[in-house]
Amino acid sequence: MGISRKEALDCFASDDLIGIGMEADALRRSLHPEGVVSYTIDGRVTYTESATGAGFDRLCEDISSIVELGGTGVMLQGEVTPALTISWFDGLFRRIKQRFPAVWLHSLSATEILAISDQSGTTLHDTITRLRDAGLDSIPGDDAGILDDAVQNQGVRAKWTTADWIAVHRAAHRLNVQTTATMTFGSGETMDHRVNHLETVRQLQEETGGFTSFTPWSFAPQVAALQGFEEATAVEYLKTLAISRMYLDNIGNVQSNLETQGLKVLQVGLRFGGNDVGSVLLAEGPNIATEEQLRQVIRDAGFRPVQRDTAYRTMFLN
Repeated sequence: MGISRKEALDCFASDDLIGIGMEADALRRSLHPEGVVSYTIDGRVTYTESATGAGFDRLCEDISSIVELGGTGVMLQGEVTPALTISWFDGLFRRIKQRFPAVWLHSLSATEILAISDQSGTTLHDTITRLRDAGLDSIPGDDAGILDDAVQNQGVRAKWTTADWIAVHRAAHRLNVQTTATMTFGSGETMDHRVNHLETVRQLQEETGGFTSFTPWSFAPQVAALQGFEEATAVEYLKTLAISRMYLDNIGNVQSNLETQGLKVLQVGLRFGGNDVGSVLLAEGPNIATEEQLRQVIRDAGFRPVQRDTAYRTMFLN
């Protein structure tokens, strides 16, 4: 059993950052005693309303570019407009799988699946079943925001409640479609809200066991500034990462995030509970890194770098 709610809140209030990190590191070592830190080579492709017919081929060319870079998985994301019906996604996924049968489709957030289900008039169970049968392999949880409806700044999830987000992931897990979970903090929420988020994820994982990983990341600095929020510091990030690891002991993998933190903080995060560094290809902006840079950072932290697949199953020794 992970730490209690009171213990998590005490950690958030504590100034003992090193002690909190050591506790999280001890749990990481017990869960991953082999001394390995994993990463994946996945790419992101944005679909658009105009991508029909020949447009499918353009998306496939984008995927081909990812595969040529060593990518083993693809994250398809975009805005679900009325023209993008479940039949459209069915056709797209089948086209992709026909051309790239080995590529893992880690695609469509809960927000997108809710929109597809809503406009198609189908249940979440039937929507996910059809998408799965067409080629959807797993679902990213990067639209979670803070899973507490008292928090106003929920980004793309603003239209949908915490219960809606959970319903998508529960339905997916029951259909043997694994998903990931995240927490985007630093948007004016309290520490109670953060612990509510962790408890919601922990309870669903206890029920289904369907989350493969959890990633806490901070609100984008430029967005936080526009909305009047103070940017989360590296210390706050590391503390939140460590508390997440200790609270979610029933989720095997916790990711130290490159895209929002950069290489230096990511490396320290490997001693604050993180056992994975995410994807080489997904980071954008100032925090882009090469595969060899990531591998060197992992080695310098005292671990052996190992490439994994999207589902945290196959390890490629390279």
